[in-house]
Amino acid sequence: MSGGDAKKLVRSPSGLRMVPEHRAARSPFGLDEPPWVPDKECPRCMQCDTKFDFITRKHHCRRCGKCFCDKCCSKKVPLPRMCFVDPVRQCAECALVSQKETEFYDKQLKVLMNGATFFVTLGTSDKSELMVCRLSSNQRYLVLDGDSHYEIEIIQISTVQILTEGFTPGGGNTRAIGMILQYKVPGSEEVTQMKFTAGEDFNCNRKLSASWLAAMHKATKLLYESRDQ
Repeated sequence: MSGGDAKKLVRSPSGLRMVPEHRAARSPFGLDEPPWVPDKECPRCMQCDTKFDFITRKHHCRRCGKCFCDKCCSKKVPLPRMCFVDPVRQCAECALVSQKETEFYDKQLKVLMNGATFFVTLGTSDKSELMVCRLSSNQRYLVLDGDSHYEIEIIQISTVQILTEGFTPGGGNTRAIGMILQYKVPGSEEVTQMKFTAGEDFNCNRKLSASWLAAMHKATKLLYESRDQ
């Protein structure tokens, strides 16, 4: 592990977290810990309105920071977006969101890191290049390798449009065949566009490409959420 990707174990009121030593090295999909609602400001459960007393104790959801009774905040669910080492207590609503995100971290993140092959067109060029596209192991760069080599910093990506075919009025039977990516060039306000198209020949696995694009679509949603926090 390089020095820039080194991590450290820290203890917060919410639990143990394994975080990058330098904030600049954090995952672009990560979330900051929320401030907890002060105890004095929540005399009742913020879900069921039960009054807190010596018997009914209050608990803070580690994802939203709100106060709940044990009944409304009993689930302990993994929360990798905040780098928690162990599953942490979350309210029912947040636990559901975190459980859905688990699929991204357990499956789709690996798909992105393993990569897929696309024909890549830069800007307005009419020439495309066959390239292997993958997410770097530290989740911070989209790496493209072919005759050329590109490393696009994830936080510089401004828009991602997934291209599909086989559209029907009901939205069924569609499949992802490519994407259009726009990103800012570091040090300037210039926006560059890249088009990714899944190939038709035997060197390009269309099913793998579609899975990679689906994972990229989910990653984009998480990226936007992290920015809006």
